[in-house]
Amino acid sequence: MTTKSSTRNEVQRLIERPRAQVLVVGGGINGLGTFRDLALQGVDVVLVERNDFVSGASAASSHMIHGGIRYLENGEFRLVKESVTERNGLLKIAPHYVKPLETTIPIFSTFSGILAAPLRFLTHKQGKPKERGAFLIKTGLTIYDSFSRAGGTVPRHSFHGRKKSLEILPELNPGLKYTATYFDASVHDPERLALDVLADGLAAGPHARAVNYVEAVGTRDGGVLVRDRESGEEFVITADVVVNASGPWTDLTNEALGQATRYMGGTKGSHIVLDNPELLEACKGREMFFENNDGRIVLIYPLKGRVMVGTTDIDADMSERAVITEDEIDYFIELVAHVFPTIPVTREQIVYTFSGVRPLPHHDDTAPGFVSRDYRIVPGTIAGLGDTTVLSLVGGKWTTFRALSEHLANETLKALGATRTVQTLGLPIGGGAGFPTTPQAERDWVARYGADVGTERATTLLHRYGTKASFVIDAIAGWDGDDAPLAAAPTYSRAEIDHLVRSEHVVHLSDVFLRRTSLAFTGAITPALVHEIGEIAANALGWSPNRRTEEEDSFVADLADAHRVQLKSGDGSEAAAVR
Repeated sequence: MTTKSSTRNEVQRLIERPRAQVLVVGGGINGLGTFRDLALQGVDVVLVERNDFVSGASAASSHMIHGGIRYLENGEFRLVKESVTERNGLLKIAPHYVKPLETTIPIFSTFSGILAAPLRFLTHKQGKPKERGAFLIKTGLTIYDSFSRAGGTVPRHSFHGRKKSLEILPELNPGLKYTATYFDASVHDPERLALDVLADGLAAGPHARAVNYVEAVGTRDGGVLVRDRESGEEFVITADVVVNASGPWTDLTNEALGQATRYMGGTKGSHIVLDNPELLEACKGREMFFENNDGRIVLIYPLKGRVMVGTTDIDADMSERAVITEDEIDYFIELVAHVFPTIPVTREQIVYTFSGVRPLPHHDDTAPGFVSRDYRIVPGTIAGLGDTTVLSLVGGKWTTFRALSEHLANETLKALGATRTVQTLGLPIGGGAGFPTTPQAERDWVARYGADVGTERATTLLHRYGTKASFVIDAIAGWDGDDAPLAAAPTYSRAEIDHLVRSEHVVHLSDVFLRRTSLAFTGAITPALVHEIGEIAANALGWSPNRRTEEEDSFVADLADAHRVQLKSGDGSEAAAVR
């Protein structure tokens, strides 16, 4: 059996009913969170995203849910308090993807930065780079802990001297004087969490509609002119409120709608992912978070059997695609050597890279690292949309997406003359609902749902999808065929991939590799795997042989161009490292 993409079916329904109370432009985490919130209030809401959901700035995150300890030096106490509160909340409402993350800061001086810190606080200018010493870090962590007192879900920080630090982490640079360890949180699968947010919104009822690969290109007849990028068809969506949640592209969206704005001034952040077992072991399961000698905050982060290293903070040109540079790769390799000097890191160990642009406000001569990570909502109108209220979102980050979405939804409800009926504070997200948080609860869940797939497989699916794994298990049980493991990636199965393609708005093969699974991130992509999943997707979506070939070739090219991973020819057993 073949089927049409669920997105294309939704586009057709949108063409047939192009009127809504609210149009959200942008399917990153903040647009999706706002869509979910409004849908839960019963608002007739439509979301359009020009590429795949959560494929822009939200796909280039450092996989952290954190309070932002360094924002204290910027004086952003409101943001830190909100961030810590939201971090604690996400640990409870999205426990399937958000987990406590032990984080260690290696410290090489006692009093360094004391004189420079007040200047940075007052002017937000970097000045001459200066590492922060133990005194400053201790002060910051004490303040940071104070924000966690109410409803805290992670331990307080601890300090160790050189001897104890090297006993715990023996591969650290022996030149350090102290380490400070505190807890934040990780989000191992940010794209999947975003898909859960989307699914929650859609599950609210037929009044909530969302489509990917549909872009806002202008205005016509008092509405927003959109284009289906797959068919080229254009049509008009009319709404009482337009929410511009385009992230770094907010100004470009406003320009397309006929209104010049200068709200945004994003910076590029890049990461590399290493297959380096020695470095993975040296981290002891914790993130290393520190300030390099150039003043940049960087991290070394064990994740999914790999080690992610990031991030840079460079002024971005929005007219160019964000791709990692040779200088950034050199920078990452050098900084690992600074923290773990005895562990060799080479380009051949890089299995994946990714870059994105942060949706930061326009910042003139403020140093990129000191640009506010807070957000604001700018109301206005656009001539071509008549009396329609336009709300432009400036800023925002993963950690605060729920609170930000609540604020943006409240402004939208006010513009509609409506009131909130459902609170999202404390409301579980997707597969976080009923997620077992103790070993016995997990055993009970697996015993209940694992009959059709076996205990080991049910456990894997539970950790991959949360309690929504029950739907995956149902799909596997009802699949017409043998649910064989993928030959080239046996932790996934054919029926599982078929389910993702049919039910999760997949339009292109890249959607599967980059956002519905972790296969690209972990460096698991091979020519054989591309062909294998290409076959499953083609059968599920009714692709012709030519379309399937185009999809496979396009993904391989994108993997090389955007992520600097070249697939080796020959037996297809591995991908080439970045060179």
